[in-house]
Amino acid sequence: MRYEGRIYRPPSEADSYILQATIGCSWNKCTYCDMYRDKEFAVRPLGHTLEDIAAAGAAHGEQVRKVFVADGDALILDLEHWRAILGACRDAFPALRRVSCYAMATNVLDKTEAELRELRELGLTLLYIGPESGDDATLKRIAKGSTFAEHVAAADRARAAGMTLSVIFLLGAGGVERSDQHARASAELLTAMDPRFASALTLTVVPGTPIARAEEKGLYTAPDAAGALRELRTLVEHAAPTDAIFRTNHASNRLPIAGRLPRDREPILAAIDGALAGDVPLRPEWLRGL
Repeated sequence: MRYEGRIYRPPSEADSYILQATIGCSWNKCTYCDMYRDKEFAVRPLGHTLEDIAAAGAAHGEQVRKVFVADGDALILDLEHWRAILGACRDAFPALRRVSCYAMATNVLDKTEAELRELRELGLTLLYIGPESGDDATLKRIAKGSTFAEHVAAADRARAAGMTLSVIFLLGAGGVERSDQHARASAELLTAMDPRFASALTLTVVPGTPIARAEEKGLYTAPDAAGALRELRTLVEHAAPTDAIFRTNHASNRLPIAGRLPRDREPILAAIDGALAGDVPLRPEWLRGL
């Protein structure tokens, strides 16, 4: 397959066919993110994307169950592109169960509920949205581009269209200064967005990013391991979605956990408390990554 630059996908898409339909991220301003800074955003020519689907179908068609459409916010594609891509995927992969992509709140809100419902019916069933924080002050500082209220509106619209949501939060996004506010507001946003899946990652300061420059100037200080665990504890303690599968299995995290909220709240809290007390081992720093 043809790929331009580094390719990223969620942990749950490890066994998916990755289809690069856009290059980079249309926003690309988040202060912590280095994923697409080496790319200029562009929509790949539709013909090239369809050629890749056909080639993947010829080589692995019967084996593909899931397709993840990259890059950073592929939902920005217009309906003409999506109709062609989803139709080609259905034809190329007879055992296809789902198609998914990253999305920003603005991508969702730029489409009507009817348009999202059409995409859902054509096979785009799962959206990964990363608000990172529910704290509006933190969202502004990390240049996320959307507010608490806009993320809730986007989640409401996507769920009304029948789409499944996977929502991502970022431990450490508020720095030491707003650690508690960030964690509590993130729990509130997780509750309000009410996704089927939720996860927490841990912010890693990447050299050359705006947040790295802020750190150098003393304007941002990342919580230490205990601070990040306390944020995770607050998030788990206060989040009350209807029934969300919750994971911290991303390589950036020090404590991989899995369960359902609110059902498994107490055992998850017990695991976090064990880690804070030193009774549960953490992932070694050399094993952590992006």
